[in-house]
Amino acid sequence: MRLPQAHQNSRKKTGITPYEELFIYYLKGRLELFDQKFQRDFIGNWEEENDSILFFSRSADQQIEKLLHRQPHLEYVDSYRMPYNQWLGEKFSTFEHGTFRILPPWEVDADRVDVFTDKLSILLDPGLVFGTGTHPTTRDCLEALELAADSMQISSVLDLGTGTGLLALAAARLGSERIVGVDLNLLAAKTARRNVRLNRLEDRIVIAQGRAEDMIAYSTDLLIANIHYDVMQNLVNSKGFLAKKRYILSGLMRGEAKHIANTLQRYPVKILKQWTQDGIWHTIYGKMVQK
Repeated sequence: MRLPQAHQNSRKKTGITPYEELFIYYLKGRLELFDQKFQRDFIGNWEEENDSILFFSRSADQQIEKLLHRQPHLEYVDSYRMPYNQWLGEKFSTFEHGTFRILPPWEVDADRVDVFTDKLSILLDPGLVFGTGTHPTTRDCLEALELAADSMQISSVLDLGTGTGLLALAAARLGSERIVGVDLNLLAAKTARRNVRLNRLEDRIVIAQGRAEDMIAYSTDLLIANIHYDVMQNLVNSKGFLAKKRYILSGLMRGEAKHIANTLQRYPVKILKQWTQDGIWHTIYGKMVQK
């Protein structure tokens, strides 16, 4: 199969963001193995079910043609060229929310001693993964985290659907000492690990790639699940969920949140606070009630 004519080369990086433009190739099928034969400009591979979305910082038409020849089970679907900020859905810049300050590394010198002094600062490089902290559900989760930290000592945290790792990093900044972040998507897990290293928190945060349902039994003080509703249903109906002391459930739309709240009524749990943003997005914070 022939690809369309080669794209024009991307402009030179400005240094403001890690990539000025992205060259995106959408393929049906999964790469059999991580392909070591990409010569240059390869950023990452986002896998979703039976789809592979490959990202390059420059046109890679010839490299993709060679890949399709090497792995004939793959099928070319389409290719796109877009600004990096368009892929993120925003221009990501330093912002504050509550006691937190979220800083992209391209806007700060990470070696400065005073980076983490005034506010609870977090260096965050989203890479190709959504989750910069500007989404309403993420902001509500940050507020819920602060409430949890103010009410009790949260020594251990399980962050399911960790994405860029932002909530795991926020938990560490609030004093949690043992944190596990989990994401099904391998590229998200790699991005979260990079952010853990960026914030020098490897001794407190471990990032794993895997299914949330397989990790819910992990014993922690606090569960954070900003995750798809179909996965959330499985989590709240598991024994592992009831073993947690506190929980933050988010990423829910109105009908989904109502169903989850009704499910919680069957268990010895108490909802402490609920957030609703724009009449659409819902977040639930609560605790287990001692028998």
